[in-house]
Amino acid sequence: MKKSVIAMMFIVSVMVLAGCGGNTQSSGQAARPAEDKSDLTFIVVPKGVHPWFDEVNKGAQQEAQVLSNALGRKVVVDFRAPNTPDVAEQNTILSQAAATRPTGIAFDPDDWAANKSIVDEIRTLGIPVMIFDASAPEGSGLTSVGNDFSEQAAMASDYLANLIGRRGKVAIMRGVPTASNHEERFAAHQAALAKYPNIQVAAIGISNDNIQEAQSQAAAIMAQNSDLDGFVCCDAAAPIGIGNAIKEAGKVGRVKLVGLENQIEQLTLIKDGVMQASSCTVPRVQGSMTVLMLWQASLGVKLPAVVDTGIDFITPENVDEWIKIVQEM
Repeated sequence: MKKSVIAMMFIVSVMVLAGCGGNTQSSGQAARPAEDKSDLTFIVVPKGVHPWFDEVNKGAQQEAQVLSNALGRKVVVDFRAPNTPDVAEQNTILSQAAATRPTGIAFDPDDWAANKSIVDEIRTLGIPVMIFDASAPEGSGLTSVGNDFSEQAAMASDYLANLIGRRGKVAIMRGVPTASNHEERFAAHQAALAKYPNIQVAAIGISNDNIQEAQSQAAAIMAQNSDLDGFVCCDAAAPIGIGNAIKEAGKVGRVKLVGLENQIEQLTLIKDGVMQASSCTVPRVQGSMTVLMLWQASLGVKLPAVVDTGIDFITPENVDEWIKIVQEM
């Protein structure tokens, strides 16, 4: 997670180009001549405007600069975010991106079933496409950059269960119901909490990956369940909204919250005792690795099916270190 990670990722990518590693997928694009010094443009399309995606963008932009310096050619990352998680708007952006004939496109699917046809059209143009922050749909043949979302959620649920003495009432805040990574986490939360016979899932909310919606939903859930013991969630906006609702309800410390990701807002909630922990995916590394994989795809390199950027866990014991890391990056 330190600054050196991005440079190390670049070194690893060069090793892959030299023939190291068991690659499993073809990018579907012919290699560029070694003497080609034309600009490289990679378009990255997230689900929507969100602080977590801002962190992904920072990692992508940093990696673009590393590649520019190393390759002696201009590498541009064009980060195009829909205003809200809306599949129609995302598909429009993908279509417009393809019309510019970029070097490659990466996106975080809002709804794969609705995204698939436009992605198929883009691939027929010879433009490499890959996925980040989500698992690649079965049979898609796409490379994905992300982590084990089920493991991430299970870690959070198990931590919450132990915080509340393995008994009591909890709520799960879903993210965007059509988003595969959010639904993977939701299913994993349910499975993990089901292991504890004395824990009841008393309520399920839907945040749609929006802080205000999460806050409103959490406030309503706590009003209807005065004896609620805790929350887990499936997206990066929900912990901030839930934390705000807990503060407004005067239930800091009474209602436990285990969140997701490492945004500074969440780290502050942990520091202040509003949130007890967070299971995070290190978004800047996702951005960095996404650009690296797109670059390799532009060279015709066979890519791995999955690039796992790992999971970290943030608690009051290490939150100061995480605040320093995030502020320095």
